[in-house]
This record gives sequence, C-alpha cells and structure tokens, in this order.
Amino acid sequence: MLLAIDVGNTETVVGLFTDDPTSLVAAAAGEPTGLAHHWRLSTVAERTADEHALLLTQLLDLDGLEIEDAVTGIAVTSSVPAVTANLRQMATRWFDVPTVVLEPGVKTGMPILYDNPKEVGADRIANAVGAYDLFGGPCVVVDLGTATTFDAISAAGEYLGGAITPGVAISLDALFAHAAALRRVELVEPRSVVGKSTVESIQSGALYGFAGQVDALCRRFAAVLGEATVVATGGLAELIAPYAEEIEYVEPWLTLHGLRLVFDRNA
Repeated sequence: MLLAIDVGNTETVVGLFTDDPTSLVAAAAGEPTGLAHHWRLSTVAERTADEHALLLTQLLDLDGLEIEDAVTGIAVTSSVPAVTANLRQMATRWFDVPTVVLEPGVKTGMPILYDNPKEVGADRIANAVGAYDLFGGPCVVVDLGTATTFDAISAAGEYLGGAITPGVAISLDALFAHAAALRRVELVEPRSVVGKSTVESIQSGALYGFAGQVDALCRRFAAVLGEATVVATGGLAELIAPYAEEIEYVEPWLTLHGLRLVFDRNA
C-alpha cells in the first residue's frame, strides 16, 4: 500500500492507499478510491527523521497495521523544506520501499504553464493533477489552508496558474493581534449577516467574507477559462464551502489523490 504524506504549513495529512475495494474510505463517483486510512496531524518542523518514523509506526498500529508489511511505497509533498529533508531521510533510513518526493524534475503528466514552473508549490501541483483526474477541465481548485490558493486547470489538462491570498486562520490571527478590543471566537454561522454583537460581527466577517472572496475570484477565473468546475480542499474547506456559491465539490483528500497519481507515474 502507498503511504502518501502531504505536509502543509499548519497541518500534515497522511493517507494509506490500497487497491482492495473492500476497504475504501471514498468510493463514490467523483471521489478518489483506494484511501483505506487517513490521519491529520500538526506540522512540526523540528520533528526528526526518527520521530517521523516512530509517529507513522504508531499511527498504523492504531489501525492494527504493521508498517513493514503494510507500506510498499511512500509519496511526499511538502511546503516545509525542513520537514521535506527529514521525511526523505526517514524513508532512506527506515523503509526500503520506492519513494517519490514531488519536486521539480518529477513527472506529473501535466504541463505547467507558469513563467517559472519551479515556483509552483508541490501541493498546488498535486491538487491540480488530482482535480483533473476526478473532474476534468476546465477546473478551479480552491485550497483553504494556511494560505488560500486558487489554481486553474485548462480543458486540455494544463496547469495555467492561479492566485494566492492570506488564509482564514492567519487573517484572523492578524486581526486579534492588532486589535486589542477583539477576542477569538468560535467560527459558526451567526444569526444574521448583520452581527448584533462583536462576536457575531467577527463570525459574519470571517464566514461570509472569505466565502465572498472565493466566489469573486472564481467568477473572475471563469471569465478567463469559461465555465469551470470548482472544487475545494484543505483543512478549512468544509467550514467555508457551505457559504460559497461557486464551490461545487468539497474533496478533503484531493492532494493525497494527486500525490498517488504522481507516484504511479514515477515509481
């Protein structure tokens, strides 16, 4: 089975893919198949290669799996260079299996039409590959994580480029850090878009404001691409998607699915 690891700036998502159709988490139309297990962890840049190996071993053990028997390949995409290096070292030291790290020079099967293709984040490429496989093109991927990224894929399966904005969490962190009278709130739908308290006003601004940002950028993308499928992913996708009119699908495991496809094209 393939162990797919997606390292983000805030969270790390780990998935174990199998070809056994009796043990699938997602098997509906338009969803990646073969994801038998998945875990979401905090990203810790200081974690060593040995600590990564120990943590992954314990995660698999929780589901009754022996890592030396269950894992036949490893695929990694990472936005944190220190973690990338440690995971590469972990794979070399502890696992004698094919390993693919998504980086420049790795075959993706997708032309990258950025001015400098090496600048595109590996997670954005994995998202684009996964989205095109599931939904075809034109397609727009909205990844709601530490940053909110928008990626455009053409009808011919080309990565065209996108947009990057500050994410929900870091925007709110900046608000609370620089506005002494404001405090952190639970992000749930307020009674009205017109907040009747400071708490409701922050909730309204966060939920409807970021949903409106998603809608506005997706409509501008559609003016260039034509009618396009919009799919959301990332740790905050399920929070924002219900309030965004343009999002058609929420696929939390999109990056892992794209990573699996890239592994298959290289291993």
